[in-house]
Amino acid sequence: MLSFIQKYITSGNERSVKAKKNIIASFLNKGVAIIISLLIVPITINYLNSEQYGIWLTLSSTVAWIAYFDIGLGHGFRNKFAEAKANGDLILARKYVSTTYAILGIIFGAILILVLIINPFLDWASLLKVSAPNDLLQKVVSILVFGVSTSFVLNVATIMLSADQRPALASIISTIGQAVALLVIYILTLSTNGDMKLIAIALSWVPCLVVLICSIYLFRHQYSEYSPARKFVDFSLVRDIVVLGGKFFVIQISMLVIFQMINIILSRVCGPESVTVYNVTYKYFSVSLMVFNIILAPFWSAFTDAYTRQDFEWMKQSKKKLLTTWILVVVVNLGLLLISPLFFKLWLKDSVTIPWSVSIAMCIYISILSYSTMYMTLLNGIGKVTVQMVIYVVCALISLPLSFYLCGLYGIVGVLLVFSSVYLIQSIFARRQLSLLLNGKASGLWNK
Repeated sequence: MLSFIQKYITSGNERSVKAKKNIIASFLNKGVAIIISLLIVPITINYLNSEQYGIWLTLSSTVAWIAYFDIGLGHGFRNKFAEAKANGDLILARKYVSTTYAILGIIFGAILILVLIINPFLDWASLLKVSAPNDLLQKVVSILVFGVSTSFVLNVATIMLSADQRPALASIISTIGQAVALLVIYILTLSTNGDMKLIAIALSWVPCLVVLICSIYLFRHQYSEYSPARKFVDFSLVRDIVVLGGKFFVIQISMLVIFQMINIILSRVCGPESVTVYNVTYKYFSVSLMVFNIILAPFWSAFTDAYTRQDFEWMKQSKKKLLTTWILVVVVNLGLLLISPLFFKLWLKDSVTIPWSVSIAMCIYISILSYSTMYMTLLNGIGKVTVQMVIYVVCALISLPLSFYLCGLYGIVGVLLVFSSVYLIQSIFARRQLSLLLNGKASGLWNK
C-alpha cells in the first residue's frame, strides 16, 4: 500500500510531483492548524474574559484592514519571481526579492509611523462603542499595527516559497508561528492575570519572530542565491510588480465590496439572527471549498512556471484533472445537503434553525464558487487578470444595491443569489479566456 502511494506521488511531470507532495503536506498541516486554532480560542477567552475577548476581536479585525495597503504587491511579486526563476534568471529573481522587501518596508513603515502619530488622539472606546480604558486600547492598537506591518514585510519569504511551488512549507511556517503563540499564551495564563496587551504581543509579534527566524535560515541555506541585499534593490522593477499587483489590488477591493458587506446587509435588513444562520450554514458547506482550495494552491505558481515555459499540454491535462476533482466537490456538496438537517440538529440542538431553502442556496453557491475559484486560480498563475478585474469592478458597482433589494425580498437566499450570479458570470468568462490562452488564440483584452 505504501509503495503504491509512493509510486503515485513520484510519478508524472516534475510540476505534478511537486503539486501532489504539497497537497498531501498541506492537508496534514491544515489538520494541525485547525487543532491549534480551536485551542487558542478557549484559552484566550479564559485568560481575558468574554467581554475583553470580544473587544480584542473587534480591534484585531479593524487593524487587519491594513492588509489592503500592500496594493497587491504580494501577488505581483509571486508571479514575477516564478517567471524569473522559470527563465533561469536568478539575478532578476533576487532583484525581485530585494525590491519587494524594500518597497513593502517603505509602505508599511510609513503606515506604522502615521498610526503611531495619530493613535494618541483617537478615542477607540467611542469609535468601537466598547467599555474599556482608551489608553489600553491605544496601546493594543500600536502593538497590533507594529505586528501586522512587520508581518507583511517578513512574509516576502513565505510568498517566495509559494512562488517556488512550495505552498505547504509556507503554511507550515505559519502554523509553527501559531503553535508558538499558543505556547506563549498558555505560559501567560500560568504567570499573569488577563492582559490584552500581552495577548496582542503573543498573537501578532510571536508569529513574526518565527517567520524572521525561518527567513534567515532559508536565505542562508536553500535560498541563499535569492537572499535580499541592498545592492539588488532595483526600483525600476516596481512598475512590473505594481502593474500586475495593482490589478490584484482592484480585485481584492471589489471582492471586499461585493462579499464582505454580507453581515451588515443581513443585520440591517433581516436582523442579527440571520447573520448567525448565514455564517453557520457557510461554515458547514465551505468544508468542501477548504479542501478544494488546498488542492488548487500549488497550481497557481505551477501554471506561472508552465506558461513561462509554454508547456500548454501539461496545463491542459492539469485543467482536466481539476475539473474532475470539482465534480467530486459537487457530489460532496450534495451529500452535505442531504444530511444537513440531521447534522444541524445534532450540532446546534435547538439554538439555531437553518431553513432548507438556505441550505439549498448555500450548496449551489459553494459549488459555483469552487468552479469559479478553479479558473481564477489558474488565470492568476498565468497573470492574465484584466478580464477578471473588469468583471469584479462592474459587479461591485451593482451588487450592493441589488443585495439590499433581493435580501428584502428573499432574505439570505436573495443575497446568495447575487453572490452565485457574480461567480457564475466570472466563471463563464474565465473558462473562455483560459481556453483561448491554452490554445494560443488569446488576443486583445483576453490576453491581458
